[in-house]
Amino acid sequence: MSIPGELPVYRLQFYLTAAYECSYLPERMARSQVAVPGSLVDGAIYTELVRAGFRRSGQHVYRPRCDTCHACTPVRIAVDRFSPNRTQRRCLKRNVDIQMRLKPLIFEEAHYRLYRRYLASRHQGGGMDQDDREQFRSFLLQSRVDSALAEFTLNGDVIMVALVDRLRDGLSAVYTFFDPALESRSLGVLGVLTQIRLASEMGLPYLYLGYWIEDCRKMAYKRHYRALEMLQGGTWLQAPENMEINMNKQMFDNHMENTHHG
Repeated sequence: MSIPGELPVYRLQFYLTAAYECSYLPERMARSQVAVPGSLVDGAIYTELVRAGFRRSGQHVYRPRCDTCHACTPVRIAVDRFSPNRTQRRCLKRNVDIQMRLKPLIFEEAHYRLYRRYLASRHQGGGMDQDDREQFRSFLLQSRVDSALAEFTLNGDVIMVALVDRLRDGLSAVYTFFDPALESRSLGVLGVLTQIRLASEMGLPYLYLGYWIEDCRKMAYKRHYRALEMLQGGTWLQAPENMEINMNKQMFDNHMENTHHG
């Protein structure tokens, strides 16, 4: 078995995609660096790539590599140092009636229908909301690494599904979708907290959350998790302790500004 320092990552090649419209910041163009061939990306190599800031979408492993923008910052949670804040504790208490179990990457119609409802509510007009069953399979059910679906149910109904990859040093939260009608349940928060618990139970030190982008509201939630680390200059560093405080102040200021503009 190879050890991390001897992994044949050098056998991989990396190519840059053509520029495309950024999904997170309006009026910007993005590019990605993709690792090929995908057949070489097993669990050990994938761990090293995720540590270097890569992510997975289906069988494609990539990281942002834009010409002029460096807004995407890889983040992870140090599981042993994490403790939920008051809002997160309330979320756990509110959702004690929800059941979770890990399942293999097998197509289930209930998952697909939930996926379509989620996209229609959260990403309408973005293209993905038109995904058919084959595109669903390609995006979520094809993996060359150790992956599972965390299925959440309430009274027997599927209300959330999270695709999770197991690495040598943690879990990677790949994609989560949930019932948009249950907004008061804060299911996205529950999904992250559950994956933190899973990583702890498996003896894994980190939960990788993908990218944080300061000017993207969709990514803002990641700043609310304590023990957050950021990949900067090739080194994982602890995020500033006042990030959550600053974020709460920013949300308050935005609320007051919107109120007075009425």
